[in-house]
Amino acid sequence: MPLPTLETTRYSVDQGIATITLNRPEKLNAYNARMREELIALFDETDADDNVRVVIVTGAGRAFCAGADLSGGGATFDRQANPGDLSRESLKVGDVYRDGGGTNTLRIYQSLKPVIGAINGPAVGIGATMQLPMDIRLASTEARFGFVFARRGITPEAASSWFLPRLVGMQTALEWCMTGRVFGADEALARGLVRSLHAPDELLPAARALAREIADNTAPVSVALSRQLLWRMAAAPHPMDAHRIDSRSIQSRGQSADAREGVTAFLEKRAAVFPDKVSTDMPAFFPWWDEPEFK
Repeated sequence: MPLPTLETTRYSVDQGIATITLNRPEKLNAYNARMREELIALFDETDADDNVRVVIVTGAGRAFCAGADLSGGGATFDRQANPGDLSRESLKVGDVYRDGGGTNTLRIYQSLKPVIGAINGPAVGIGATMQLPMDIRLASTEARFGFVFARRGITPEAASSWFLPRLVGMQTALEWCMTGRVFGADEALARGLVRSLHAPDELLPAARALAREIADNTAPVSVALSRQLLWRMAAAPHPMDAHRIDSRSIQSRGQSADAREGVTAFLEKRAAVFPDKVSTDMPAFFPWWDEPEFK
């Protein structure tokens, strides 16, 4: 499927690294229905393109994402307002409107490519929660974060009640969500929300250097499997669940052309050239889970 005309985002691919840029700088990249739709389409694109090895997500201008676009006023979060709004009606299941931010974080969670967040500035509300399913988050020293929902009279969204405690622990997640306060990059680093801090002009180069390390040295199918193993086993009730799927995965990968090339390249002291592709060479058991339905 061709990408739609991008109105709220930018997209580029350079030497295996895709960059998705939230692109409403005059609105501090405030999130709206169009951005939701474009992000889903872009992650469909990165999964389908074997030339994409890693995805970086960042913001245009001085913000990453200042949260939901509040130009609708007090009815912004009223899902039953404006009943003729097709973008909202498309999210309705029975008498419940699915949370739009959750459709984005679930799509990122399903990604077959590693996702790096380059958090370049303020990131509050959905700007904070959309980055939680990204695999590694780097932040500018100018970044600010806030899970501000209780201060707007709503609750955390984008499946953040699942993601956030897994990243920073329950105590920190509760503190941030119950106070709704905005905090700085230093606290985000200290509490484990981000991996590292960088001067503003060094943030994207650092993100790209990390992306290059993945793209230049690893087998795409192995990375796709590793990503899903780690995320999905984070909620497994017993290590036996991991052992069952690890065993199938290592058996499949051990028989692959990638494994032969990886070992041979190591013995010959040269860079590996992995032949398998995510689009055609995922193992027969993948996916091993039944995707839950919204109901």
